[in-house]
Amino acid sequence: MQKTLVDGNVETPKTSASYRSIQFSKPVIAALKRQLLVTGHRPYVFCNAEGNPRDHRNVTKRIWYPSLASLNLKKRRPYQTRHTCGTLWLAAGESPEWIAKQMGHSTTKMLFEVYSRYVPNNTKQDGSAFNHTFIEIR
Repeated sequence: MQKTLVDGNVETPKTSASYRSIQFSKPVIAALKRQLLVTGHRPYVFCNAEGNPRDHRNVTKRIWYPSLASLNLKKRRPYQTRHTCGTLWLAAGESPEWIAKQMGHSTTKMLFEVYSRYVPNNTKQDGSAFNHTFIEIR
């Protein structure tokens, strides 16, 4: 059974699209393996000394916001990093259907309405990408 942690409570996901298998990239797998050396085989990846999940409010106040400030980055909630991930996947050329599935969206609508505006358009929106796809017929 798949579960989610919300405000310290273990719950079931809120939507049917939230029940999914997430594909981890190689850097994420490497980071999780490094974390395994720190926390061992406990129920949570990031936990306190007792093996319980860390309090996200404490981590946000003591680590997240000070880290952003030291980097001169705009204050934002840690949850917003999922939007960054979606945008980076789009910019890298990943399939919108795959991205939506990874993020738990039931359709690609959110990707095109929200995230796509942050993806650089290297074709200058002039139709040249389509033109370069075909050989000119004489």
